[in-house]
Amino acid sequence: MTQLSPLQIERLKYQPKLPASLQNGVNSLEMVEGDATQSVADQESIKNLFTNTYGKPTVTFKSSSSSNPNEARNVGVILSGGQAPGGHNVIAGLYDALKKSNPQSKLYGFLGGPSGIIDGKYVEFDDEFIDAYRNTGGFDIIGSGRTKLETDDQFRKSLEVCKKLGISAVVIIGGDDSNTNAALLAEWFVKNNAGIQVIGCPKTIDGDLKNDQIEISFGFDTATKTYAELIGNIERDANSAKKYWHFVKIMGRSASHVALEAALQTQPNITLISEEIEAKKMSLSSIIDYMVDIIVKRANVGKNFGIVIVPEGLIEFIPEMGSMISNLNNIMPSLESDSAFVNATTIREKFDIVENRLDSENAKVYSSLPTLIKEQLLADRDPHGNVQVSKIETEKLLIEMIANRLDDMKLQGDFIGKFSAQSHFFGYEGRCAFPSNFDADYCYSLGYNAYALISKGLTGYLSSVKNLIKPADQWIAGGVPLTMMMNMERRNNEMKPVIKKALVELDGPVFKRLADNREDWAMNDRYLFPGAVQYFGPSSVCDITTVTLQLEQSKELASV
Repeated sequence: MTQLSPLQIERLKYQPKLPASLQNGVNSLEMVEGDATQSVADQESIKNLFTNTYGKPTVTFKSSSSSNPNEARNVGVILSGGQAPGGHNVIAGLYDALKKSNPQSKLYGFLGGPSGIIDGKYVEFDDEFIDAYRNTGGFDIIGSGRTKLETDDQFRKSLEVCKKLGISAVVIIGGDDSNTNAALLAEWFVKNNAGIQVIGCPKTIDGDLKNDQIEISFGFDTATKTYAELIGNIERDANSAKKYWHFVKIMGRSASHVALEAALQTQPNITLISEEIEAKKMSLSSIIDYMVDIIVKRANVGKNFGIVIVPEGLIEFIPEMGSMISNLNNIMPSLESDSAFVNATTIREKFDIVENRLDSENAKVYSSLPTLIKEQLLADRDPHGNVQVSKIETEKLLIEMIANRLDDMKLQGDFIGKFSAQSHFFGYEGRCAFPSNFDADYCYSLGYNAYALISKGLTGYLSSVKNLIKPADQWIAGGVPLTMMMNMERRNNEMKPVIKKALVELDGPVFKRLADNREDWAMNDRYLFPGAVQYFGPSSVCDITTVTLQLEQSKELASV
């Protein structure tokens, strides 16, 4: 028998809250259609690629006084991409909605991510199975994976598996790439008269899958609270020992939402935001100048310590680094088949070959980097063939460059303090945490709502639950067409349809909160110590949403 911790025992008892419209089940729902939609960009290209699912209206649900019986349905569910707190509750919500609608319905979980539906590896859920995972973190209920669903062969194999199991709808729980695949699968199924619906659910701790219809992706709330707890602990340690600068890199490759939210919850001395670096065209040298200036000013008043937050994807947003990495991504396929590169006996030989292949300016940038960073830039590619930014220890690059600059300043008498640094990377620590009350409720609602969309015959939609700064019973359940969020982007030297990532808006209220307080936080140690995620106690502590969501939605409400 599996041994459970005291907290897990208590969390298994927690009953997630639902929007009022869903509380009586999907058989008592009325669907209200909004206006027809179009993609956020590249409308003609997206329309031509999704001729059967493009332009559908947004929908919302409201309670109906009548109850319509629902036929038994078999549904499949896939967890796709990196883990995010609350994924188990999406499946639990989907299961409960399906069973309440018709107890004869069945829910199948495909094992190991999208490859499960291609290879026919699955489990059938029952009450005992689901009950063991309610309100828990992780994706271990069925596992996840990063296989892409994008080829005819994959779609045909998926169709064969669904026919074998009598599945008439598939729910894909994932981020922007995973839901792009959901849109492709939905289009293929309609085009080929498969009779199988596809619904997506918005998952990513990075917070970059959002728009007017998707206020937040699930997992962001829990992950940022988890990172903020750890940063708060480090701040307390730094303020106690008063001898270390702590450089904290935080997960989030393409957008800095996680770093920004963690900063607003903890108020560190320095916070770098990738989107700002790119917009201001700040060179690596100018970033070092900015940070050294604060470090020196603090040292001059006896403060040889501090906290720096660094977004995971920062290195790609620095203009000269981004250019060099792009150039490197383009030449790596040919390098990996080059016998001289493959058979090089020393890392120095590999560096020389790379520098000779890069454009001259990019070669200079690459040559200037520490050996550790140059090696990491040559590590295995990601599924798109690009540098794996998460493996680049940007925080250590910054530390080394700052230390060298301060050593030079000390020789010239311009720095009288001490600089000792510690590096940290917070990523995996937050992806599988017990979901916060917010994420437990939100995820359960997203799953429940996914089955509502299925029950209304929709396909190519993303489950949407809005009005999230209000109590859960006031949340608005509905759906948004996946094509509405798409544009064309270059991937592996081809233009492909993808869901557009939402980056930090530098003119938005969330970044403005940071910008307005930066100078004060740099010198005056306004550290906040949020502590662990709270599950019990006053609602003002347990159910509070992220600063990001509060600021963004307050702005939306003010504009209405």
